[in-house]
Amino acid sequence: QVQLVESGGGSVQAGGSLRLSCAVSGGTYGPYYMGWFRQAPGKEREGVAVRGNDGRTTYADSVKGRFTISQDNDKNTLYLHMNALKPEDTAMYYCAATQNTSPRDLLLPARFPYWGQGTQVTVSS
Repeated sequence: QVQLVESGGGSVQAGGSLRLSCAVSGGTYGPYYMGWFRQAPGKEREGVAVRGNDGRTTYADSVKGRFTISQDNDKNTLYLHMNALKPEDTAMYYCAATQNTSPRDLLLPARFPYWGQGTQVTVSS
């Protein structure tokens, strides 16, 4: 059973930066894809950024050029570096993982069976 624990959320003004972390543990075989998703009040959960074991990354159009997903394998930690934050980035951010190696629909939350508890990001104007 893969276990994920997020940290690093907080409140920031528009234009600011935050770095989210996701500590990964457990599971006989490590995840193949790991990603960040977010859910704002009253909205559906959406994919933000996903990274595969081969290093390939996929980003939502709304965050391209502003967010970067990275992974430190030695520390078993996934990161989301968020720059130029906007009020519309305000949401609960979740780390997710899957051992499914299919490269299709990577930003679809239903693809991911393992989830963290979430960390809140609030961006004020």
